Amino acid sequence: MSGKPDNIPTHHGQGEIKLSRYFVLYSTQIAWVALGVVLYWDAFWPSTCTPHNLWQVYGCSFRLPENGGWQEAGLLTWLWATPLLVLLDVARRFGKNKD
Repeated sequence: MSGKPDNIPTHHGQGEIKLSRYFVLYSTQIAWVALGVVLYWDAFWPSTCTPHNLWQVYGCSFRLPENGGWQEAGLLTWLWATPLLVLLDVARRFGKNKD
């Protein structure tokens, strides 16, 4: 007798996903995107680099901290963290072991 109930998964995070987990997951994703939108609206872009599309936003993002504001630094962090978070999630989903 191992003393561990049989209905508890041996790997954390591999159990059945219930409705509350979906709610928390999607609420967090909506809040993350909303944070990016708010930071984008409040950020002050340098006059020499005003982006008009997504590629220009990433190209000009390194010039955001020139103004020294926290919104600009936050937007720079948000812009470069978002693709990394998406790649990590995709890698986690495709990298699951088939037990």
